[in-house]
Amino acid sequence: MKTANLSAMTPLLVLKLIMVAVFWGGAFIAGRILAQSLPIMTAAFGRILIASILLVIVVIKIEGSLPRLNRKQIFLTAILGFTGVFINNICFFGALARVPAGRTSLFVSLTPIVTAILASFFFRERLGVRRWIGILVALIGAIVVITRGDLVSGITDINQSIGLGELMMIGAVFSWAAYTLISREVIETLSPIVATTYSTLWGFFFLSIGALGEFKDIDWVLLDWRVWTSVFYLGAFGTVIAFIWFYEGIQAVGPSRTAIFSNLVPAFGVLFSVLLLGEPLLISMVVGGLITALGVSLVNRS
Repeated sequence: MKTANLSAMTPLLVLKLIMVAVFWGGAFIAGRILAQSLPIMTAAFGRILIASILLVIVVIKIEGSLPRLNRKQIFLTAILGFTGVFINNICFFGALARVPAGRTSLFVSLTPIVTAILASFFFRERLGVRRWIGILVALIGAIVVITRGDLVSGITDINQSIGLGELMMIGAVFSWAAYTLISREVIETLSPIVATTYSTLWGFFFLSIGALGEFKDIDWVLLDWRVWTSVFYLGAFGTVIAFIWFYEGIQAVGPSRTAIFSNLVPAFGVLFSVLLLGEPLLISMVVGGLITALGVSLVNRS
C-alpha cells in the first residue's frame, strides 16, 4: 500500500478541500429543503441520479469508457456505494427531516474522530496519548452541541437530547468514516473519478429499490424551483465535484489528513443555515463547535 506524501498538500489541493467543505456545508441547506418536500429515499435518489449521469459523462470524457473491474474491485466499490452513498444519504436526509440544518451540520465535526478511531481499530494505527485526549475533547464538544449546553439535564435525560434525527446523523458520520477508510484500498488500483463513479452507481442501484415505491405518492406538480435547484446542487456540487476532490485528497495525503477538512463543514453549514434558512444560532452550537474543533486539531496535528 502506498504511503501518503505529506508534501503533496499543495495550495491547490488545500483550496479544493476547502471548497469541498463549502459544498458540503451548502448541502445541508439543500438537503433540508428536499427532506421537507420529498420522502427520504426519493430525495436521495434524485441527488444520486444527477450525480450518476454527470459522473458517467466525465469518466467517458476522461477515460474513453467505463473501465471493467475485477471481482475485488466490484466488491469494494459496492461496499463504498452501500456505506458512503446508500446508508449515508438515508441517514443524511432522515436527520434533516427532523433536525435543523445548522444543528445537523455540527455532527460532521465527529467524522475525523470516528475515522481515527476506526483506523486504529481496523488498521492498527497508533493514536497516542495526545490523540486520545483530542478524541475526549471533541466528544465533550459534541455533547455540548447535542445537549444544547445543558450538560447535566441532557445526560441524565438522554431521550430529550438525542432523538431519531440525531441518531441518524451519527449513523451518517460512521458510514462516511467507513467510506473514507475503504477508499484507501480502492484508490490503490482505481483513479478517484472511476472509484467515485462506480461507488455512486452502486448507491444509485441500492436507492432505486426503495425510491420506486415512493413515486406514486408524490404530487410532482407541487414541487417548486427550490426543490429542483437543490436536487441539482446536491448531485453536481455536493456529490460529483466534492467526491472527486475528496478522493484526490485521500490519494495525496491519506484519509486522516483529508478528513480534517470536514471540520470546516459545520462552520459553513451553520453560516448558511442562519443566512439562507433563518435558523437561530445558539451559543451552545458555537461553544460546542469550537471545543470539537480543538479536539480534532489535537487528533490530526502532525
